[in-house]
Amino acid sequence: MKVKKDKVKIITLGCSKNLVDSEFIMAQIRSNDIEIVETEDKASTVIINTCGFIESAKQESINTILRAVERKKLGLLKNIYVAGCLSDRYMSELQKEIPEVDEFFGATDKIQTVTGILNALGLDYKSELLGERELLTPKHFAYLKISEGCDNPCSFCAIPIMRGGHKSKPLEQILKEARTLARSGVKELIIIGQDTTYWGFDKVTNSYLNGNARGRNLSMLINELSDIEGIEWIRIMYAYPSRFPMDVINSIKEHDNVCKYIDIPIQHISDKMLKLMRRGISQKKLIDLLEKIRSDVPGIAMRTTLIVGHPGETEKDFYQLLNFVKMFKFNRLGVFTYSHEEGTHAYSMKDNVPKKEKLLRQKLLLEAQREISLHYNSGQIGKTIKVIIDRKENDYYIGRTEHDAPEIDQEVSVRSKRNLNVGEFYQVKIYDCEEFDLFGIGK
Repeated sequence: MKVKKDKVKIITLGCSKNLVDSEFIMAQIRSNDIEIVETEDKASTVIINTCGFIESAKQESINTILRAVERKKLGLLKNIYVAGCLSDRYMSELQKEIPEVDEFFGATDKIQTVTGILNALGLDYKSELLGERELLTPKHFAYLKISEGCDNPCSFCAIPIMRGGHKSKPLEQILKEARTLARSGVKELIIIGQDTTYWGFDKVTNSYLNGNARGRNLSMLINELSDIEGIEWIRIMYAYPSRFPMDVINSIKEHDNVCKYIDIPIQHISDKMLKLMRRGISQKKLIDLLEKIRSDVPGIAMRTTLIVGHPGETEKDFYQLLNFVKMFKFNRLGVFTYSHEEGTHAYSMKDNVPKKEKLLRQKLLLEAQREISLHYNSGQIGKTIKVIIDRKENDYYIGRTEHDAPEIDQEVSVRSKRNLNVGEFYQVKIYDCEEFDLFGIGK
């Protein structure tokens, strides 16, 4: 029996991959004539899609669950359902410690998770909606998840524990989803997965790979996506550097609607640390790859992420990393402090870098990047660049260039004498900058 009067709030924590999962759940719930509300105070049921990647994310997830439990105890909520990585990783412990949660669901099998939540709500799973999503992003961009899980053995990462091994999403399913998004008005596709460069490697059938041999086929996928009408930007995220498929460089270079941008998390540059982190690549090969991408695609923006304070990282290792960052000058950069996660390979090592030292190393890297970013931004003053408008704030329109992903990269604050439309592209002349922002006038 369907619950017609239920009102559901979905709370999404963690990364963009979790966001996509929530969007699929929302589409199924909405198709069953259940109202999805914006705030918890209007909901009778809360679904919490958790993150369990690092300690801070786990704590945020637990705090969110406990807040919902308090509302339930006060009679303000009827049901609490918890899904996602934290739920998958610590299900038995959570069931014991927080019995007020009505049901916990995992993260590994997406169809099983969605059908489980729907069954708990008394709703039907509609297979004809496979690929249909209700976007939680602005309507002009969407994350396109091309795989689940990961086969890489990185010492610090718990993702394989929570998400399982790598599973590529079928080509036909990805293209169907992308075309549906394009028809709905999406203009920017942001390609995501735990390791996007691994796509296709686990599949061997010709129908799946469109006649291509088994192997890393991200380039073929990008080429197919670039032909979809209405898609003006395709952005590649989470490109693992080890065994990087070099034909992806040509796909970025050759297609006008593939952003001259790549997110390639290197994590470190010291040979010793790359080995301890089990990254599968040497310093020389890593630098050769980065330099080839930059030389083969003029003007490309390169984003990376780093980890400081991993067990075994000495001051010498850190300063080697800091000096490399200053020398190579990544366009965009993020830094995480190491989190000692049970079940990972590094958990068997002593977490020997004090927290204060981890934070200092993070600060030094971010300060170096601040100067690098200001240098790049200063070079944009006087130029006219293509910008997509994401939203309006007071007297400014806030947008991004092709060199900037949503949420994690910098923005462009645009002034214009005429009204600009959210989700549209405009030519913007840059007149000023800060370390992580540009200021321009819309033409």
